[in-house]
Amino acid sequence: MATNPNTLVNPQLPKFNGKNYHHWSIQMKFLYEAQDLWDIVKYGIDKPHNLDDQSEEEKAEFKVLKKKDRKALYLIYQAVDEIIFERISSSNSAQEARNMLYKTYLGEDKVKIVKLQTLRCEFDALRMKDSETIEEFYNRAIIIPNQLRINGENIEDTRVVENILRILTRKFEYIVVAIEESKDLTTLSLESLLGTL
Repeated sequence: MATNPNTLVNPQLPKFNGKNYHHWSIQMKFLYEAQDLWDIVKYGIDKPHNLDDQSEEEKAEFKVLKKKDRKALYLIYQAVDEIIFERISSSNSAQEARNMLYKTYLGEDKVKIVKLQTLRCEFDALRMKDSETIEEFYNRAIIIPNQLRINGENIEDTRVVENILRILTRKFEYIVVAIEESKDLTTLSLESLLGTL
């Protein structure tokens, strides 16, 4: 049986409750892209000044875009808890609802600056615990650079690689020396570093 690609799939929507906005927004972005709705959510739709002056083809196109916008708005409403729904329920478009959530939970420029300063300090203060496996440490160490990038910081992989090698425990000292001697740290990817460690 053939399925219509324009029908709304009923995936298990990630529920946003006010925490981990960034993770939720990435999941929603992929859902919107799969539904061919991302451009509508990100850029919105332009309503013609006078719909009566439009050709039948332009009216039909606007109607399709409006329907997609409503589908996207419905997905947003379904993916937030009741309290957050109340905050965005007055939105007239998916773009408006997304912008409200973005400004509220990802923050304005001043909030981002403070967040970046905090993350930079965390990145510089990061240390491997003696009880951690290399994979546990790597997973913890990569979160901060990813959060820095999300908030607009341009942090190169080279700096992350060097920081990880610098903060490993003493039991990895001989491995760090071997990596520094045998590898070009300026081209060593984070995935290769984990594999090597």
